[in-house]
Amino acid sequence: MVEARGYQLEAVDEALSGSTLLVLPTGAGKSAIAWMVIAETLSKEKGWILMIAPTIALVKQHQDDLTKIFGKKGIEPLGMSGGIIASKRVKLWGSSRLVVSTPKVIRNDVENGILDLSKCSLLVVDEAHHTIGDRGEAQVAELFLNYSERPLILGMTASPGSSIEKIMQICKKLAIERIHLRSSNEPMLEEYLASLNIDELRVKVPDEIKLLAEPLIKWQEDIVDRERRIGRYVMSGPITHSGLANAMERANTAIQRGERNAYTSMSNVGLAMSLHHLINHLLCQGISASREFLDRKELGEDANKKSTRNLLRDKRIRDLRSKLSSMDESHSKVSAVRRLIRDRIRQNPDARIIVFATFRDTVASLEKVISGLEGIKPTIFIGQSKRGSEKGLTPREQVERIEDFRKGIHNILIATSVGEEGLDIPSADLVIFYEPVSSEIRYIQRRGRTGRQRDGDVVVLIAEDTRDEGALAAAQRREESMHLAVAKVRRKLPRKIHIDLSNLNSFEIKTDINKIISAKDFVKQEREKHRPSIVDTDLSENESKTSESTIIHPSTFRPKGQKGLEEFNSGNNE
Repeated sequence: MVEARGYQLEAVDEALSGSTLLVLPTGAGKSAIAWMVIAETLSKEKGWILMIAPTIALVKQHQDDLTKIFGKKGIEPLGMSGGIIASKRVKLWGSSRLVVSTPKVIRNDVENGILDLSKCSLLVVDEAHHTIGDRGEAQVAELFLNYSERPLILGMTASPGSSIEKIMQICKKLAIERIHLRSSNEPMLEEYLASLNIDELRVKVPDEIKLLAEPLIKWQEDIVDRERRIGRYVMSGPITHSGLANAMERANTAIQRGERNAYTSMSNVGLAMSLHHLINHLLCQGISASREFLDRKELGEDANKKSTRNLLRDKRIRDLRSKLSSMDESHSKVSAVRRLIRDRIRQNPDARIIVFATFRDTVASLEKVISGLEGIKPTIFIGQSKRGSEKGLTPREQVERIEDFRKGIHNILIATSVGEEGLDIPSADLVIFYEPVSSEIRYIQRRGRTGRQRDGDVVVLIAEDTRDEGALAAAQRREESMHLAVAKVRRKLPRKIHIDLSNLNSFEIKTDINKIISAKDFVKQEREKHRPSIVDTDLSENESKTSESTIIHPSTFRPKGQKGLEEFNSGNNE
């Protein structure tokens, strides 16, 4: 049995009427809606159901949840991932009517002819904002729509993005007919959502880091000044990434016109971009992230670019790398994280805390500096891929660390972006952003790791007088425009006619007094309960009363000595 709410049942009703994109705040119970849609589809259709999620950790989480719901009814959900070899997967397909998988496995097995989607009657796409371009989610959706005899799709996300073009692309890839959009301030939702306090903590950049950045800033300014003189960099004010990107576009255009000096401009602007990133790493992230940035430059895909070679062989960069190699992390953000964690654990020894940082070296530094604190049991959560000398976590290790965090074996989870999506850890009551992110999707996802079932706090660390200040504001602006963008796309969709609540005949609700009522009646009661009240008193009554008008003589409005028309008597005209 699933505890259902009125707004969730409304979403179920709509999702069963056609392929639907479900946009709900984090913690509003998107998974419960999916469970009800799955249950109804299993009872009405003879085929099987597929749910896809972007990571193995999420697949495992969904499999465990579905087992609790459907295992009692004799349906054992099957979890599939790349960790299961293809020859073994051949035998597993068809063993369950309910499958949870990563997209890549589905794509590979369909293309290799070992998985048949023709009898798959429902595709549930978790974190549906990934369904763009050639992403695995988009490829699976295309295969499903091509091969399924009766395709129905439910896409779920808290953050589809603020771009109308991107939302339309998601809808096109998933063949969406309806968008079910609800915001956290709607009466039917807000009573169920835990409160979330978001605080900004501003810190000063240490002088020793400012000194490291000074020669880089001067170097970048010299490059940009040259490009300004020849008309390539045209934006006024401080140097920005968008200004450099515009200069690169102008250099490209100049090359097409045959201007020979444009090639030099491209090289210079590319170098300025690298410096821009490095400066921001130093000022906003710290020593560890800056070391990692330069290591990636030397060993990564850009290693053979001219701008990268010019950067790394310069004496200023060689000197910087030498200094960084012997320095411990000294950014003020690190001590702020240490203080926040220590204070929270002192207040509540059972607290769970998640710290998000963009770079792995920062994650490793944070683990090192908090490990000695009393009551602190940290663990890191990073992706699978190998970065330089740093090995990633295997899918099995990722799942184990989430479970250990959930159980309290570890009470601090320090994660990179791989931990931003889908981690359902109800007891995490504090999330720390080591840096603000300008992406509204990442901002919503990070924030959504707390306040899911009880009140939570988010603290965003901002380095003063750096790009941090603009990044947070950008994310908040984009989040505000997200619902407007989704609503605009929703109005453009050619929705099929649907009779309200007509898909809820199979659902019943047990009330607080153990009374069983139909889901339809329950939703109607909820709607009536939250209907805006009408004010009995007509507040406009007093405003409608008018006082007697006062006659003002026309001469009041004329310059002194000027005659008015009323002074000219037509009978006296000569």
